[in-house]
Amino acid sequence: MKLEPLELEGAYRLTPKRRGDERGHLERLFCRETFRELGLKDCSEQISEVVNTQAGTLRGLHFQRAPHGETKLIRVTRGVLFDVLVDVRPASPTYGRWQGFELSAGDNCLIYAPAGLAHGYLTLSDDSAMIYFIDMAYAPDQAAGVHYADPALAIAWPGEPKVINDRDLAWPHLADLAA
Repeated sequence: MKLEPLELEGAYRLTPKRRGDERGHLERLFCRETFRELGLKDCSEQISEVVNTQAGTLRGLHFQRAPHGETKLIRVTRGVLFDVLVDVRPASPTYGRWQGFELSAGDNCLIYAPAGLAHGYLTLSDDSAMIYFIDMAYAPDQAAGVHYADPALAIAWPGEPKVINDRDLAWPHLADLAA
């Protein structure tokens, strides 16, 4: 597995080795031993799929408060989206920074987002889907978020959301989280 550091502290793009022949291919998306050797957390506690029917759907920016912070391994399995990570760890050298990138079902990568990074995305195609491998069970009372349009973050979303729920519209700005 190829490990490429991202701009945010502790985040990586992982590219599994693809082995194939005339029948198709195989990619090992997660191996506990390999993750341990790379110093990454085991993300096999919970596996979730999110399906979005419409392009322009925005979800996020979500995270869980400590001590229930989630480390996530993210893979797009259908469609195309613009994925965003925001560092919300006050003691981190990359606190308040964000990184975004286009991900698609065919790009053969996973994103490793350590606990303390908020995650969100804007779908760029109809009928998209993602799988999350997560190191911790969901704790609804610890769910938190940052407003996707926080001017202090100035995230360069590739378009305006067409579909966004009230909960995501109500998240505070990063400065209000710290207060």
